[in-house]
Amino acid sequence: MSTQEDADLIEAVRNFVEKEVKPVANRLERANEYPQDLVDQMKEMGLFGATIPQEYGGLGLGVVTYAKVVEELCRGWMSISGIINTHLMVAFSIKSFGSDALKQRFLPAMAAGEKRAAFGLTEAHAGSDAQNIRTRAVRDGDDYVVNGEKMWSTNARTGTLFGLVVKTDPDAEPRHRGISYLIAEKIGEGCTVSKDIPKLGYKGVESSAVAFEDFRVPVENLVGEEGMGFKYIMAGLEVGRVNIAARGVGVAQAAFEDAIRYAQERETFGEPICNHQAIQLKLADMATKIEAGRLLVQSAAEKKERGERTDVEAGMAKLFCSEMCQEVALEAMRIHGGYGYSQEFNVERYYRDAPLMIIGEGTNEIQRLVVAKGLLARYKR
Repeated sequence: MSTQEDADLIEAVRNFVEKEVKPVANRLERANEYPQDLVDQMKEMGLFGATIPQEYGGLGLGVVTYAKVVEELCRGWMSISGIINTHLMVAFSIKSFGSDALKQRFLPAMAAGEKRAAFGLTEAHAGSDAQNIRTRAVRDGDDYVVNGEKMWSTNARTGTLFGLVVKTDPDAEPRHRGISYLIAEKIGEGCTVSKDIPKLGYKGVESSAVAFEDFRVPVENLVGEEGMGFKYIMAGLEVGRVNIAARGVGVAQAAFEDAIRYAQERETFGEPICNHQAIQLKLADMATKIEAGRLLVQSAAEKKERGERTDVEAGMAKLFCSEMCQEVALEAMRIHGGYGYSQEFNVERYYRDAPLMIIGEGTNEIQRLVVAKGLLARYKR
């Protein structure tokens, strides 16, 4: 897409958020209702094909524009960005490492939103330590037979595909050499969504536990080479971390906009509270941190778009923006006073959504280690 086309798309997403998302977000949030109507509209806008190349029917957006789209969506309701994030992480792996046959088979349908993907990585005993997964895939003729359980899978119930991370060689050393990546279709027996996990925030979109029992996946659905899956998922997670960072900016921007609007309306001691220096200091700090986060997202997105390794930059952006979002959401709540603690205002939703970004796509403790390791390698003496 051209620069003008990118700008037009971002403007269209902004209008969609203002007219369609914001009016219904709280109702859907309270009911924990899947936003089918919004999903259908995102499908019509082509957002399920946002980063899928145009040759496969996608929009072919660069990572920079995609990050801006995510920010705009999260100004309305953070949950809807998760529906496309997981989907596009799986599409990224197919696009980057899959065979031509795999690309032709799945990417056009994914771009059209006809097939939507979940991502199966996390397990009960394998969160930050992804190499510790125990879901097994054993070769049996033309199939892999999969047994195990995944946790926290977004789109697991409503999607039709899984990007499934499995152990094909549990005895491999180093451990990551035993990991492979399969594209599994939710057809046939052996794949069961066992429960949807209750959550503090991030409502309306399911985060599920999924059990696999003698579940067959054709060998032709292997992404890249057997034993190389860890490399593929790490590359995909860099995109996911840019997404999480952009989400943090979007939610923080929404919290700031609500806070500065309220500060100009609410009066104490005979004048709007925005005239009080204490409130002005909060607003200045909030806006400055948001802009710093936005620039970190742009830096990481630009590097990823150039095809460069982005573990440090994506880690920095995810770390800063998620922590910043939590801080800004709390400050917005403080500016609202007692109303900020009430469900009658959006601020408490922002405050509940923010912690997911501190934990998701690798905890911030892990992000610090990733960043430090990358920096030590760059500055090795």
